[in-house]
Amino acid sequence: MAPHISESALAGLVDDLAGEVIIPGGPGYDEARALHNGMIDRRPSVIAQCATQADVSNAILFGREAGLPIAVRGGGHSVAGTSMIDGALIVDLRRMHGVVVDPEDMTVRIEGGALMSHLDHACQPFHVATTGGRVSTTGVGGFTLGGGSGWLERKFGLASDNLLAVDLITAEGKHVHTDAEENPELFWALHGGGGNFGVATSLTMRLHPLPRTSVSMMFFLPDKASEVVRTFRDLGMTAPDEMGGGAIYVPAPPEPFIPEDLVGKLVCGALFTYTGPVDELREFVAPLFALKPVVEIVMDIPYVDLQSMMDDPPGLRNYWSAEYLREFSDEAVDVFCERGAAIPEGTATQQVLFLMGGQVAAGPSAYPQPWRTAPWAVHPFATWEDPALDEAARQWVRDVRADVRPWALDATYLNFVGAEGEQRIVSSFGEENYRRLAAVKAQYDPDNVFRHNQNIAPAG
Repeated sequence: MAPHISESALAGLVDDLAGEVIIPGGPGYDEARALHNGMIDRRPSVIAQCATQADVSNAILFGREAGLPIAVRGGGHSVAGTSMIDGALIVDLRRMHGVVVDPEDMTVRIEGGALMSHLDHACQPFHVATTGGRVSTTGVGGFTLGGGSGWLERKFGLASDNLLAVDLITAEGKHVHTDAEENPELFWALHGGGGNFGVATSLTMRLHPLPRTSVSMMFFLPDKASEVVRTFRDLGMTAPDEMGGGAIYVPAPPEPFIPEDLVGKLVCGALFTYTGPVDELREFVAPLFALKPVVEIVMDIPYVDLQSMMDDPPGLRNYWSAEYLREFSDEAVDVFCERGAAIPEGTATQQVLFLMGGQVAAGPSAYPQPWRTAPWAVHPFATWEDPALDEAARQWVRDVRADVRPWALDATYLNFVGAEGEQRIVSSFGEENYRRLAAVKAQYDPDNVFRHNQNIAPAG
C-alpha cells in the first residue's frame, strides 16, 4: 500500500509545478496512466506532468519526502511498462517535447519528453538527421540513453554514439550537466545505462546531412521464406553502410498496399532502407525481385515518413525479447524460418532479423555495449489483443530465444527486452562494465531511487 499523501503536501506540489498534477479519480487520470503496452494496467498515486526542469526537481523532492516510489515516463514505450508503477509518483515528461535544431553547428537539443516524431519533424526541413528508432512513437530520451538502435545506425552509429551532452536531474533534485569533458564518467554511463542515474531533461546530439532516403519492402508467400531470408542475409553481408534492413515474418497487415486476400495470412518480408536514391537501391535488391514477391514497394521517401510507416498501434498486448548473433549460418536460417512459421495464430506478432554491423560495430568500443559487435539481431516481437493468448505469445518469444541461442552473444540491447532478470542485465553490459556502472550509480543515486528500469544496483 502506498504511503498516505496529505492534502497540504499535494497542494504544495500543485503550487510548485508549472505543469499539472493528476491524481486517482481526477480528470485525465486514466488517459495519463495508459502506456503503449496494453498488458500494463497500473495505478500510480500521483502523476506530475512536468513542464520545466524545475518541475522535475520539485516532483522528485516531493516523491522522496512522501516516501513514494518514483518512476519516469518519456515515451511510455517500454515493453515492461517500467514508467508506470502502482502507488508511485510518476515524473511525466511528455509536456517537455521541444526540439531546437542548429543546422550550422549540426547539433540538436531535445527535451526529455520528446518522441521520435518531434525530433524527425524538426530536422526534416534542414535535410539532417541523427539515428532514431524504427517507429515514430518511441521516446528519444530512453531510446538514446539505452543505446539507440535504428535504421540509420549502420551509417551514423547508434543514437548514443551521437550524444554530445545531457542535462540531468539527480535523485537529490539537483541539476547536473554532463558531456565528454564535464562529469565524463557519468557521460560514459549514459551510453547504454539508461535512466539509472537521473532524469534527462535535455539531450544534445550530433546531426548528419540526410538529403534523401529510399526504401524497398517486399513480401513473399511462406513457401519461399527460406530462400528469401538467405538472399537477404547474403545481400546484408555485402551491403554498404548506407543500407539498413530487416527480414520479417508477420501476418500481412490491413494496409492499402496489401491485397485483400493476403490480409491476416502469414508472409515473409525483406526490407532495406538506404540513405540514397531509389535507383541505386532498386539495383541492389534485384536478387530479391528475382524471387517474385507478391507485394513490392520500392520508392524514395522522406525520412520522417519512413520513420512512421511501420508504427505499431498503442494498446495492444506486447511481449518482446532479442538475441544478438555472432553469425547467421544456413542452419540458423532454417531455425529462424521454422520458428517464424510457428507465430501464434490470432496475433499481430512479428519475428524480425535486423542487419547490424557497419558503424555500429566500427563505432566506439569503450562504451558498455558489448552487443554492438554482433552482425545480426533476432527480435521476436509478440503483439495481440485477446488475453487468452497471453501464455502462447509469451512462450513463443521464449522459444525463439532458446532456438537461436547457439549463435548468440551473452549480451543484448536492453531496450528490446522486458524484465528478464539481473543476470541478463549484467551480461548485456559485461561484468567489468557493470561494476563501473554500479560505481557511477552509487555516486549519483546511492539509494536506488531510479530503480524502475533495467536496474543497475549501486555499488557498496
